[in-house]
Parts: sequence; structure tokens; C-alpha cells
Amino acid sequence: MSDEERSDGPATDRPDEVIGERRRLMSLAYRMTGTLADAEDVVQETYIRWYRLSEQQRDEIRVPAAWLTRVASRVALDLLTAARVRRERQIGQWLPEPVPADLFLGTAEGSVTSTSGVEDPLERVTLDDAVSTALLVVLESMTPAERVAFVLHDVFGAPFDEIAGLVGRSPAAARQLASSARRHVRERRTAVVPAERHDQVVRAFLSAARGGDLRLLLQTLAPEVELRADGGGIVSVAPNVVAGADRVARFLLGVLQKRPDMRFEERRTADGLGYAVTLEGRFFGVVSFHVESDRITDVWFVLDPRKLSRWAPDGPARHDT
Repeated sequence: MSDEERSDGPATDRPDEVIGERRRLMSLAYRMTGTLADAEDVVQETYIRWYRLSEQQRDEIRVPAAWLTRVASRVALDLLTAARVRRERQIGQWLPEPVPADLFLGTAEGSVTSTSGVEDPLERVTLDDAVSTALLVVLESMTPAERVAFVLHDVFGAPFDEIAGLVGRSPAAARQLASSARRHVRERRTAVVPAERHDQVVRAFLSAARGGDLRLLLQTLAPEVELRADGGGIVSVAPNVVAGADRVARFLLGVLQKRPDMRFEERRTADGLGYAVTLEGRFFGVVSFHVESDRITDVWFVLDPRKLSRWAPDGPARHDT
């Protein structure tokens, strides 16, 4: 236990303070794992370890939030390796779980673990899309250690000497991990599209798709656009990435022609305007988009019912087609 976490007095009379950290821990664990189910597992295990401590051990912890953050990060790091193997075995594409735009709003402001007080703006990545599918897809390409270092430092402001202990590296090596992760993020990002423009492009896309207008639909898609669909091995979806504007456009028009009962209801996702997909009036999935230079570069369909609990208005999503 670090000196800054040791208590000068009893901590066992602060249960509200400990339980009050749950939302922030969920935010951290979700960014590290990419699904709310895995995040729940991380947070549950973290609290189990807290309550397994003796009263004397808990009394010695001056900053429970710092202790909980450290333990949750360690649990997430252990989980990531097993999760990667599980995801590689999944039939078809795997996508992070989409969440409403405001689900974790404000949870990354400041850091309870940072004691250095040192901020280096040039070494940080803007956090506007910290829980977007666009960023989470990039995080999936990182090693578990890179991902943990990036999330803890760039999102939650943890100093590298603390991160070093978690990933089993020196502070300098931990800094290098975060720097490498940051390069991955920057290589996949372009100028941020204003939210209003993102929404205009997405609405134009849906209008063209509904109208069956191939020419107009192509105008909303970047030449290198990619469409991915995650059915979790439960829902039948395109098993491979659909790449290229013409292929994506024809694929979407074909789906809508086969399923004229498919409806799209606007939802605010962490990536901007997206849609809840319904079939015959029943919730079926969520589609979100990434827009660059006035064109859609990525289309993400998440139809795995296990990843839709935050969206389904009437219980589990339908997955019988």
C-alpha cells in the first residue's frame, strides 16, 4: 500500500464514499474492457477484494478511491488477456458495446490517483470521444498494458509511477506504453467533425438508404468506408467486413429491400447521432457512425443482445431472425 493511501484515522465509517465510487469505476473498467458486462465483473471483483480486507486494513487506507482504482485496473489488466482470446474465437466481427452519450459523463474529470499535480497538455489526447466506438476500436488494437497505461494516464490522469506498479514496468517504460498507445489513437484520427455536421451526414445517409437512391447514398460514404456488424454468434450478420463505398451501399440497400419493416429511431450515442433499429416494432440493435471530412468512414451495427441492455426499452433485444 502506498504512503498516500494510508489513513491517519478510521475509514470504516465511510461506506457511502466507497460505494459512491462505483460509477467512476464502471467508467474506467468499461474503457479498459469495451463491454459493460466485463466492466461489471471488474467492479464486482474490486468490491469483493475491498470487503475481504480486515477492518484494520481498511482503516489504514486514507483514500479508498485511490485503492479501488488501483485494484480495478489490476483486475481489468488480468481480464483483458482472457477477453482477447474469447473475442478472437467469436464467429464474425467483434465490436465494443455502444453506450448512450451521457452514460459516463463527468467521470473522467480530475484524478483521485494523481499526486504529482503535473499536467503535460502536449502529452494528452482530447477526451471528447473517450467512450466512443471509434476510440474503443483503436484501444482493442493495443496490448493490454498499453491500453491500461493510456486509460489511466490520458483519461484519469494517473501518474506513471503508479501505472508502473500495475503493469510491472519502470515509470519510464510505463510512459513509453502510454506514448505508443497515443500514437495508435492519433494515427486513426483526423480533424474532429462538428456534431451538427456529423448529424447532417448521418441523416442524409439514412434518407438516401430509405429512398433506395444508390447515387445519393454513395455521396455520403467515403471511398474506403467499412461496415462491421456484431451479432455475438447469436444474430445472423455479415461475418466479414464490408469494405468500399459501392459494396457498403449495395449491401445496405439489399438489407432494406429484404426487410421493409426495418425502422430507425434516432439515438444519441457516444459517436454522435445513431439509430435504434427495430423490426416489426421490436427493438433489434444499434447502429452508429464515424464521420470524417463530410463522409461516413465507418458503420457499426451491434445486434448482440448481450450488448444492448442500455438501449432496449422493453427488455432483451429480439434476436429470432
